[in-house]
Amino acid sequence: MIRKLASVPAGRLAKWVVVAVWLVLLIPASSLAGRLSEVQQNDNSAWLPSNAESTEVVDRAAKFQTTDTLPAIVIYDRPEGITPADIAKARADAQAFTTVTNVVGQPQEPVVSQDGKAIQTVVQVRKDNRGWDGLGEVVDSMTAIGTANANGLSFYVTGTPGYASDSIKGFGGGGGLTTITAVVVVLILLLTYRSPSLPLLPLLTAGGALVASEAVIYLLAKNAGLVVNNQTSFILTVLVFGAATDYALLLTSRYREELTRHEDRHEAMAEALHRSGPAIVASAATVAVSLMLLTLASLNSTKGMGPACAIGILVGLLAMVTLMPALLVICGRWIFWPVKPKYGVTPSTTGGLWTRLGTAIAGRPRLVWISTAVVLGVMALGMLGLRADGLANKDQFTNKPQMAVGEEVKARHFPAGSGDPLYVVTNAASAEQVRTALSGVAGIGEVSAPVVKDGEAIMLGQMIDDPTSKAATRTVEQAREAVRQVPGADAQIGGNTAIVLDTRTAAARDSKLIIPIVLVVVLLILALLLRSIIAPLLLMATVVLSFAAALGVSSLVFNNVFNFAGAEASFPLLAFVFLVALGIDYNIFLVTRVREVALRHGTRRGALTGLTATGGVITSAGLVLAGTFAAMASLPLVFAAQLGFAVAFGVLLDTLVVRSVLVTALTLDVGRWMWWPSKLFRQHDADSQPLTAVTPDLEPARGV
Repeated sequence: MIRKLASVPAGRLAKWVVVAVWLVLLIPASSLAGRLSEVQQNDNSAWLPSNAESTEVVDRAAKFQTTDTLPAIVIYDRPEGITPADIAKARADAQAFTTVTNVVGQPQEPVVSQDGKAIQTVVQVRKDNRGWDGLGEVVDSMTAIGTANANGLSFYVTGTPGYASDSIKGFGGGGGLTTITAVVVVLILLLTYRSPSLPLLPLLTAGGALVASEAVIYLLAKNAGLVVNNQTSFILTVLVFGAATDYALLLTSRYREELTRHEDRHEAMAEALHRSGPAIVASAATVAVSLMLLTLASLNSTKGMGPACAIGILVGLLAMVTLMPALLVICGRWIFWPVKPKYGVTPSTTGGLWTRLGTAIAGRPRLVWISTAVVLGVMALGMLGLRADGLANKDQFTNKPQMAVGEEVKARHFPAGSGDPLYVVTNAASAEQVRTALSGVAGIGEVSAPVVKDGEAIMLGQMIDDPTSKAATRTVEQAREAVRQVPGADAQIGGNTAIVLDTRTAAARDSKLIIPIVLVVVLLILALLLRSIIAPLLLMATVVLSFAAALGVSSLVFNNVFNFAGAEASFPLLAFVFLVALGIDYNIFLVTRVREVALRHGTRRGALTGLTATGGVITSAGLVLAGTFAAMASLPLVFAAQLGFAVAFGVLLDTLVVRSVLVTALTLDVGRWMWWPSKLFRQHDADSQPLTAVTPDLEPARGV
């Protein structure tokens, strides 16, 4: 059945049908994919579960005020001192702001700082159904007003609208990200294939897979409640391009081999799909299942990212086992020009880099894997310095946008927490007691008088620290503890700082829950695939060690080279899922080839032949995936730079060191025990050829 299915895309007539079906599907898909931004939810409050305290405060506060308004804090700055003309301009601007769509009510009267060098006013902005895109337009309109006829007076918009505006501009590099990712893929494929024409096929196929994925995700977000945001979009881009191109590399490599054994290219492709298809499908399924486990997260943003990225992987897989084979067969051998594979001419692989590496490892495999594991363990020690407890808004950019500069100006001239208070909702009977308890919390400044309605009361608590700082989140924790001590008050605290705290708490909970489950599930998948217990345990150990080493080095680079202020709380979980899923990916490609040869020649011969046969293509695949994730650095966002660096470095470490050296050395040392308790475990190495003189047997074992 597998052979029959594999022959479909390679059929003489079927190949044209496959291409036609994809073209028909991509026409409406391209229109739907272009609307993905319409359903994105980029504000933190939409990411939280309904039982988060800050979410419940939003619901309870709805009776007192409009809950879809956010304070935009406007700052004017003149270092040599504010002039009467500056004050007049600020007042005129405040009136002009009211003409901007989605500005609500009258702005606060402009206030001059005590040192006389800055002016502050607060403008309430309504967040409409366009989310952050709408806030960005409001900020742009306000900026046009504030910078007109300024005569040297600096103008900034901070608060959540200012942060939203700068974030949207940062994510606005999404189109550029796709272009950069495509360029990276083409350059690496040119070096890999040494053909000017062949890279076009995986690029076109991966592009089609991305469009189809975005169309499916749009429909689910619009009609099934899937939460997607800008983070999901840019991760989806690099993941689909990277993973789909990896599958194309593995398929094309096997197809090139089969072209030397089959004169008919249709038969060669059918055999290539039959031989490489199971490993590709198993690898994609492992990644997709790992990503789907993110649905166990309490954060809606993480929960939505899992299915969205899993869809990207599965659509990429579908494209690479249907559209890509059809295109290759249609093009024929000329697509490999100038080095076209010839029937009956098998290229020699003896004496190559991977053969020499295997021979070197085979001499003392135990020493090799122990020393490699020790080095990786030392690299992992850097994890102790990872500060994944969130970032203040101004620290979330690799550059310094206007909002970050405005926050610094505001901190120099005004109380850091002004304009973005905590919201406290309580039973009306306990309102004064709650107000007293809140006023006694260090880090809380002025507390407003309670407003009572329908048996409940609301009050505002002004914070002393920057509302997005770690000090402010500690204040929220202390304030919540204080108001809980009031008997029968049922007091809850919300606001933007509380949302930040609840987001970090939920992310930490998600990591503790999901990481062990991912490990167990991937282990079970490997056990079923390899029909063994020992091999999956060893492979999982190598992948976890590789992840720890990558995270350790990443932490050192973040702290000492890039000088980032920290990392988002969700960073370790996402880095883990991507690195473990993608890392086990390459081990599956290697070990399935090892097992294929071991069935005929024994495990030791299989280990060396597997390394020689897959070394080049897996390394190329790793370079492609690392390159696509590294392209995330084109976005001026700390989260993108950190995740891109960690995954890119981790993939390179896994392909160049863990898979080629550590796994090969372990396989050689453990020998047939790798396959315990399967039948292959009872098969002793029958190969009498010395390990130092192995000639790679690339002919597939029949009946595997």
